[in-house]
Amino acid sequence: MTPSRDVGRLIEIMAALRTPKTGCPWDLAQNFSTIAPYTLEEAYEVADAIARGDLADLKEELGDLLLQVVFHARMAEEAGAFDFGDVVRAITEKLIRRHPHVFGDERSQTPQAVEGLWERIKAEEKAARKGAANDGALAGVPVALPALTRALKLQEKAGRVGFDWNDPRAVLHKIREEADEIEAALGSADAAAEVGDLLFAAVNLARHLRADPEAVLRQTNAKFERRFSAIERALAARGRTPQQATLAEMDALWEEAKAAEKANSE
Repeated sequence: MTPSRDVGRLIEIMAALRTPKTGCPWDLAQNFSTIAPYTLEEAYEVADAIARGDLADLKEELGDLLLQVVFHARMAEEAGAFDFGDVVRAITEKLIRRHPHVFGDERSQTPQAVEGLWERIKAEEKAARKGAANDGALAGVPVALPALTRALKLQEKAGRVGFDWNDPRAVLHKIREEADEIEAALGSADAAAEVGDLLFAAVNLARHLRADPEAVLRQTNAKFERRFSAIERALAARGRTPQQATLAEMDALWEEAKAAEKANSE
């Protein structure tokens, strides 16, 4: 079987991998639950390639993510539920339905107006679904989302029904309050739960500043890696390792790395 730009070839390859007796034993042993972690992992690798600005790697990672879609669709086809064509049809129908300003008579022209239109259409779809009347305001946020992202989406939904602060300073006050509660709980079993409350409040502040908490934490992780690597290089130049250095020495090198980054950005 030869490579191709046609998605149909990818579907054929997946079908061959899942064919009993002649297919791949590993692929045949999988189910939706066992493949789901790989689907999440591939989505993160796409985000990582974007963050690094590596378009060649992005091409590869998007292919890996597409494979996940094809894999799930093949297993659903085997179960008689739906196939890849149904997946494509469902998303094209949704895109047309949620973009009446492009494919219909709606005339929303600003990003803010389009976002409001999108949310209204989603709410109408939700109301039309069976049993939607029993859904609460926070319904529909997947449990499997990363915790920071899920916190953000829960807060957004609560905000739409008026359960929200109207000033970032109020959120900052809440963060200080949560930090004080952690200090009071140190040494007790409640301390960890209080840290969770602090993280939730920090996500809320990011939301009020129109920042994606997952993205800004990713940026901070990268900054930490970059500066710690500078510490390791500086110590290596002295013939030493972090294990052989004092905390004060590493802290001084951290400040040097921080100052160097600031100077380079100016």
